[in-house]
Amino acid sequence: MECLEGTVEQIIFYNPENGYTVFKIKTENGETTVVGNFPPLSPGECLKLTGRWEKNARFGPQFQMESFSLTLPSSVSGVERFLASGLIKGVGPVLARRIVQKFGEKTVEILNDSPARLKEVEGIGQKKLAEILKSWEEHREIRDLIIFLQAHQISTTLAYKIYRTYGQAAFEVLKRNPYQLCLDIWGVGFKTADQIALKLGLPADSLERVKAFILYLLEKDNEQGHVFSDESEVREKCCQELKVDQGRVERALEELLSQRALIREVVDGSSGLYLPFFYQAQEEVARIIARLAFQSAPPPDFSPEEKIAEVEKKTGLQFSAEQKKAIISSLQKKIIIITGGPGTGKTTIVRAMVEIFESWQKRILLAAPTGRAAKRLAETTGREAKTIHRLLEFQPKEGRFKRGPTYPLKGGALIIDEVSMVDLPLMYHLLRAIPPEMRLILVGDKDQLPPVGPGNLLRDLIDSGLVEVIRLEEIFRQAGESLIVVNAHRINRGQPLVYPRRGDPESDFYFFHQEDEAKVFQLILKLCQHNIPRRLGLSPLSTQIQVITPMYRGLVGVDNLNQELQKALNPGSHGLKVGQKEFRVRDKVMQVRNDYEKEVFNGDLGTVVQVDPERFGLLVDFDGRLVSYEKDELADLVLAYAISVHKAQGNEYQSVVMPLLTQHYIMLQRNLFYTALTRARKLSIIIGSYRALHIAIKNDKPIQRNCRLKEKLLEINRGQQPNFQLF
Repeated sequence: MECLEGTVEQIIFYNPENGYTVFKIKTENGETTVVGNFPPLSPGECLKLTGRWEKNARFGPQFQMESFSLTLPSSVSGVERFLASGLIKGVGPVLARRIVQKFGEKTVEILNDSPARLKEVEGIGQKKLAEILKSWEEHREIRDLIIFLQAHQISTTLAYKIYRTYGQAAFEVLKRNPYQLCLDIWGVGFKTADQIALKLGLPADSLERVKAFILYLLEKDNEQGHVFSDESEVREKCCQELKVDQGRVERALEELLSQRALIREVVDGSSGLYLPFFYQAQEEVARIIARLAFQSAPPPDFSPEEKIAEVEKKTGLQFSAEQKKAIISSLQKKIIIITGGPGTGKTTIVRAMVEIFESWQKRILLAAPTGRAAKRLAETTGREAKTIHRLLEFQPKEGRFKRGPTYPLKGGALIIDEVSMVDLPLMYHLLRAIPPEMRLILVGDKDQLPPVGPGNLLRDLIDSGLVEVIRLEEIFRQAGESLIVVNAHRINRGQPLVYPRRGDPESDFYFFHQEDEAKVFQLILKLCQHNIPRRLGLSPLSTQIQVITPMYRGLVGVDNLNQELQKALNPGSHGLKVGQKEFRVRDKVMQVRNDYEKEVFNGDLGTVVQVDPERFGLLVDFDGRLVSYEKDELADLVLAYAISVHKAQGNEYQSVVMPLLTQHYIMLQRNLFYTALTRARKLSIIIGSYRALHIAIKNDKPIQRNCRLKEKLLEINRGQQPNFQLF
């Protein structure tokens, strides 16, 4: 083993998932390449390394790190670069130079022992001083945490995440209950926490371990869309995967139940386990929905029919009987659902409702689950529309919604668009913020995919029969000329598709028959690079051209298509290599985790506008709003030349391209195909086999979700006491 000491010069490669880093370090003997697993490093940091020299066939000699420690630079220039690296919040290059010019070789001593003297430097007041000292102290603390975890073979990247979550309490949490990590830190699963716990000496059959695994299983089921978990399955997985007996599992369950960390509900002999919040959310949503459904709304002081006639005259529209019924019901009921496929006039109804409620002097609020859906709603109505999170004034630092029972929304009516995307937890928070005088109008397409989050809310509300549902089925003349619209409705009826006339250059829908996956792949590249941009007058890099695919793996899966489309549409070598992916300026990217502080959410699409190789960061444009990403946040972004159908839900694009092959068998479902097709406004192209197409249209058996909202609403509707037992 050899030792190496020097200053980080340049980060060449960094993988945020495991901390694997390649960087240049400047030593007394010159510049050297170092590889190994590190926390996010910044140029200017000083390291002491132990390891061995290796010769890489492609890159030459490299120093393979075995262990390291962070040190403070000794030279004046080194201290200046370290302070200017961005690692110490509040200090940039200009301020770093001033500090070093003032204190010279004593700069580090001043920071450690006499930090108040920093106020002698121009530009540092009390507020700036507090910011600098907090960051300096954090740097020292995380260094100690990394050293502690290194002794237990825990990655430095994970150490960084742990510190960001717990701060000074990190050591205490790790020693008391390492399994807390998988509950508190996004991206840390049970296996990672278990690895730490076992290395810290926790027994393999400890109750804390079994309890943590049970909670982990429930959280994984929530992530799959389930509101509760089947108890028998949980018990079986505990025994099989942890190698513990039933008695140990029983005791862990009873402790969790007695601590109210779990809720057990038995229906007809079948036992379900809930995390408390999800049980409460389901109960409260059922209660509030029932209250709204049974309440009468004060009638308008005008004739709804006459008001509709006025709107028709003003707009030149002629509403169908279904549309008139929807508008009248919105004036007479506390809650209604309006559902229908593309071209059935949902948007037209919403515009009319806004006009009528405003003429009635009733304030109307407009919201949707995603930013893009809210933007479309605003564009079609000419009124302000917000995301539900923004409407409810989510407070990211506190992790709660400001709006609620004690601070409700204000207005006469609330319209929620794209309600098929609303999951049970979000509906819970929304319903709690609705005041007694407000009407709730839910608009959505029941045939789309269920939400990404837990529950199947729209379908459960409709199937319960408790809420009035207006189904829009008539396709209007202009929409009826669109093969996208026609085929969307045929898919829902299980009927074969209608194809354009041979050689028709104006159709908005095409199906290219091709069973060879390699040829499907080549055709996707050609369409995205040449044909579609030429047809629609768009750049090949436009976010309005979207490849949507059912699977992640394979030649035409999300992962491979992203790499190959990037090469074809945005070639270049000056990007930021992050794990297996590389980000380049002009790349299409997607946020894959809700980040309430940045106000970017799972599924939001953006374009990379700046790459900062030195600080290993990105600047991304999300619909005109610039958002910066630091190195430890890059795992939240993926390339978005190709995305899954679930990620496309709620978004619309001018053009959609979708491969559909029999190897996608597990994902060939009617609602999935329907959702993908209806994401396109002007052009939808399907490439694949007739057999895969037939399977997707005929398979009307969506995956079942563990949720009891419909049953609870049915019990209420029948006026019966619910047949649910709690233990």
